[in-house]
Order: sequence, then C-alpha cells, then structure tokens
Amino acid sequence: MDYKKTNAAKTTVTRNTIDLRNRVDGNIYEAIVVLSRRANQISKGMKEELHSKLQEFASHQDNLEEIFENREQIEISKFYERLPKPHSIALQEMMEEKIYFRHPEKEITDPTEE
Repeated sequence: MDYKKTNAAKTTVTRNTIDLRNRVDGNIYEAIVVLSRRANQISKGMKEELHSKLQEFASHQDNLEEIFENREQIEISKFYERLPKPHSIALQEMMEEKIYFRHPEKEITDPTEE
C-alpha cells in the first residue's frame, strides 16, 4: 500500500465509538482487535520500506565525517517521521471500509463436502 497518499489524520482526532462498533457487527472490542492487527501490518510494512531505503546509505566503515554529512538519509528519516501513524492509517481504512476481516471459527463447513 502507498502510505504516502493516505488521507489519515496526522494529529489526534476524537472518534465516535458507536461508529467503530457498527463497522464490526456491534462489538467494540472486536473493532479494536481488527484495528490493532491492521496497524501492526502497516507498521511492519513501513519499517521494512524505511530499512530498505536506508540500507543504500549503510557503510561498513566507521567514519565520523560520513555520519554527520549524509543529508539524504536524514531527509528520508524525516519524511517517514511526518507520515501519519499506523493506527491512524488503520482507523482511516476502517472508516472507508477498506479492511477485510473474517471469522474462521464462525464459518460453517458442510461435513459431506469433505
């Protein structure tokens, strides 16, 4: 997913818990679990993307001058710091109904199909 193009809030926004509850079959706790799992997925993706970009600047030698002069690396880090937090992105995705979740234990299988 392209996290740079999301319209999630970058600051704290008060949300109506009734809206969250209604998105997930009337259970606020289930909504929180879905949001936390999606936020973890987003966080891992962002972290991997950041590390892959910063890996280009990694040096295998210890050189103090190089550490202080690497402006591109600093700009990339600042860009990722300014992005909305993963929980905000997950919440925005839920409000836009972009999150798919299911209940495998509730799915009923017909024993004659096996």
